Amino acid sequence: MPATLLSFTSSLWNDQTVTFGRRTYNCRSETVSTKPAFRDAWHRGQRCIIPAEAIYEPCYESGRAVRWRIFQDGDVPLGIAGIYATWKLPDGRHLHTMSMLTINADGHTLMSRMHRPDDEKRMVVILDRDEYLPWLTCSVLEAPGYFKQWTGAHHGEPDALQRAAPKSKLEPPIPTPPPPLPAPPAQGDLF
Repeated sequence: MPATLLSFTSSLWNDQTVTFGRRTYNCRSETVSTKPAFRDAWHRGQRCIIPAEAIYEPCYESGRAVRWRIFQDGDVPLGIAGIYATWKLPDGRHLHTMSMLTINADGHTLMSRMHRPDDEKRMVVILDRDEYLPWLTCSVLEAPGYFKQWTGAHHGEPDALQRAAPKSKLEPPIPTPPPPLPAPPAQGDLF
């Protein structure tokens, strides 16, 4: 199965699309074959690998949400199991979308520490490098065999989000005065 390039065009999105998109960028592996938003892509075998330098999750061990960065040694990209779909837009262009598959994270050494204490613990399906091609080419019946907790070497650390200063607090640029106009020629200067 060919790899797919994922792209998002902000001009195509309205508030309703963005709200729906926030609910569909993750897909529970337990319901991927039955939920209307995912089942067609699943049954067609439209699987992909989503590269990520790191994933970010909230940790509540301090009593409040602290953003954590989860990554591999050497910042090697993670390969996240996903599904994709291609949508034909009214103007004839195609939009490629993806969803990351998730599984239960109970008992995982790191991921079971993420999210609110009373929330279900979930994690994305991370593939080992030797699983990339088999994930992309296996049958739909074999694909659920990849729905397992990842045990590869990984690290997690608090990583506060660095936000840009709001535009209203930025000082406006100091305008540069225009250059002075040259003096008009005096009578007789032209000849």
